Amino acid sequence: MNYLNAVFWDYPRWTDVDHLKKTLLENKNNRIYLWILNRFLEYGRVVDTISYFKIDEISRHLPKLKLTPYTDKKWKRIIEVYGPSHRR
Repeated sequence: MNYLNAVFWDYPRWTDVDHLKKTLLENKNNRIYLWILNRFLEYGRVVDTISYFKIDEISRHLPKLKLTPYTDKKWKRIIEVYGPSHRR
């Protein structure tokens, strides 16, 4: 099963891993990149999201994203627990 279907059910071309990775590399820190990050945070599993985005990267971009209150709270907690400032 392709886990990207949960994130991009309405955009089939984004369910191709190679296409997605290439797009992320070519569009670092622009609107497309933030759109993809937003989709992962809202619809992806945490394990899948952190396979594409580092926790500190998510933390840096979180204020720019329009997330649901639940998703925002969830990711703030994940960052608090697993973020760089809490590593031992």
